[in-house]
Amino acid sequence: MPSSDRTEFGAYLRRRRAAMSPADPRGGVRTSRRRVPGLRRQEVSDLAGISVEYYTRLEQGRAPRPSREILASLAQAFGLSDAERAHLFRLGGEPPPEPASPASVIRPGLLRLLRGLDETMPVTVHDGRLDLLARNKAAQELLGTWFGDGPFERNIAYQAFTTDTLARLLGDEGSERFLRAAAAEFRIALSRYPDDAYLRSLLAELTATSQSFRDHWEEGEVGASRSAVKRMRHPTQGWARFDIEVLHDPERDHWIMLYTPQEDE
Repeated sequence: MPSSDRTEFGAYLRRRRAAMSPADPRGGVRTSRRRVPGLRRQEVSDLAGISVEYYTRLEQGRAPRPSREILASLAQAFGLSDAERAHLFRLGGEPPPEPASPASVIRPGLLRLLRGLDETMPVTVHDGRLDLLARNKAAQELLGTWFGDGPFERNIAYQAFTTDTLARLLGDEGSERFLRAAAAEFRIALSRYPDDAYLRSLLAELTATSQSFRDHWEEGEVGASRSAVKRMRHPTQGWARFDIEVLHDPERDHWIMLYTPQEDE
């Protein structure tokens, strides 16, 4: 870790330590005054499970680059948020840890956005495991009824390789492009959440039941589309073109797809 990084890393530790309130031994927050705000170095080192000598060198910018385990212990000791923990890891010269799974709850403001666009354009939200979390009225009219009661029924990759929904919606050429993209994005999901039991089970299910999936999976493609123009068949309006833009909420790993309608063909 370069010297300038060690200096900033130490400064960040000092600021976090100064912002912490010492706990009263009987519970609650200690009200007695100290000469300096926050915790003592010994108290932080105890919380993190490291020696006070090593912690002192970290604050002073004199210690070697900390390990990921040390960074995780410091993040827990300081009670950092996900964003603060990511910042600590970057200052320490390490990539931030990936979350174990996407968030399951959509932001309330995003749900209001979906409802507000009911009469304007279809909008869907899916997570980093390719599970569809929500769609507005216009998207439901366009996409139709996808879901049953199975464990993978809300998963886009599962629907793509196990139902005839895509052929009806996109036609043969469009559905083949989508299958290729679904396999590539599913590989990204597995690489980000390698220990996710749901994704591992889905991989086993698709491998066992879908020759099309096995063929596309063997191609080994990795990728994600962030914009596209798709020709889609609306159940009541016939074929139409949509400009599709994909926005990402990185904190929750949610993906918002906006379908802007163009002139009908």
